[in-house]
Amino acid sequence: MQYHNITKDDMLNGEGLRVVLWVAGCSHACPGCHNPVTWDAKGGLEFDEAARQELFAQLDHSYINGITYSGGDPLYAGNREAIAGLAREIRAKYPDKTQWLYTGYQWEEIKGERAVPFLDVVVDGRYIEAQKDSLLPWRGSRNQKVIDVQKSLKAGETICRE
Repeated sequence: MQYHNITKDDMLNGEGLRVVLWVAGCSHACPGCHNPVTWDAKGGLEFDEAARQELFAQLDHSYINGITYSGGDPLYAGNREAIAGLAREIRAKYPDKTQWLYTGYQWEEIKGERAVPFLDVVVDGRYIEAQKDSLLPWRGSRNQKVIDVQKSLKAGETICRE
């Protein structure tokens, strides 16, 4: 898996103070995307052991609420296995930290993915510029949903937050 950046002390991509992993690779190519540099799956840097340790060093801080996976698309085909492994490892090592994931896929398309059981929130759906709304919490366009993953899995239906 390739990545572009690890943002520390982020307050914009999920609740609380977070660390954000910006992965490379996205096949959605949404017009108006705020991060098109991340679309190329071969762009950025290799997510190696040093990057992993950088992430964990941030998660070690008691004031960090959790991690957010963004990009690109963490559920781009070439990222899915690595994200699932990382999410599983973070859940085991940091059970009280929340894990958020942004994806252009719809919940119905990805709810069976291996990473999903380890996540707390998924923000789903492509960004649609015509539905842009800067007042929405945690998402860029009205079509996107902020999904409580654990409640949704338990209920067998989509449960949105807000």
